[in-house]
Amino acid sequence: MTTFRSTLARIAAQEDLNFLLTNRIPRRLATRFIGWFSRIETPVVRDASIGIWRLFCDLDLSEAKATRFRSMHDCFIRELKDGARPVAADPALLTSPCDAIVGAHGRIEGTRVFQVKGFPYSLADLVPDAATVAQFRDGSYITLRLTAGMYHRFHAPHDCRVDSVTYIAGDTWNVNPIALKRIEALFCKNERAVVRTRLTATGHPIALVPVAAILVASLRFRFLDINLDLRTKGPRTLPCDATLAKGQEMGWFQHGSTIIVLAPPGFSLCAGIREGGRIRMGEPLMRLPVS
Repeated sequence: MTTFRSTLARIAAQEDLNFLLTNRIPRRLATRFIGWFSRIETPVVRDASIGIWRLFCDLDLSEAKATRFRSMHDCFIRELKDGARPVAADPALLTSPCDAIVGAHGRIEGTRVFQVKGFPYSLADLVPDAATVAQFRDGSYITLRLTAGMYHRFHAPHDCRVDSVTYIAGDTWNVNPIALKRIEALFCKNERAVVRTRLTATGHPIALVPVAAILVASLRFRFLDINLDLRTKGPRTLPCDATLAKGQEMGWFQHGSTIIVLAPPGFSLCAGIREGGRIRMGEPLMRLPVS
């Protein structure tokens, strides 16, 4: 198993081949097919699908609350055992909303952010309204990439109130580092949502932008009675009035992808945050402004 996985990793590391296999295919068709296929509950299909999935990624189910799954999709969106992700309680900290590999991060230069070094994009292209862009001008951002084998649910980074969610229809490019170096403003092209929140104690705005990708074009929120996927027309803003405690589940991807966290001026990234490093849901991410 280890040898086979190492061989697959070497093949995947060949950038031209990786980009061809994960992007130069009918992306939307492949995504909708996997969305259907992953929900098949026939035991033979379920077990074979999860087995093949294990060949391509480091899938650790030891922390999963369930020990058996109805389908591959059920395994994708698995919950964790209680206490598996301790949440930093310090009110001066925003915590990571998800398990992830840290991508581009830092200060927002006016309204310019980066997907990778040398590939900037504008907040105005990522977020659909000028008022939200203005809130985060000269603020801070961090890109969090979920890989296929990771825990796929995301959580409130602080005690907060969700004001609205805007769903934006788009493409399904892969969001791995190889694609990010080749497709300009990739996050602004893909299906995504803008989750606008305000911190309960201070009123600071914080936005989470879950970005979908190939095989992952579906988002679900606990506080919205709707599934957002490729069949949804957008942009579409859904008003909310949901109050969440720090670490409380917000929703999930149907597989894995990326969440961009936006904070206003005065917030700073926590020590130890580095590109390529791993972070778990509930660990310190940003520090609030000193009052």
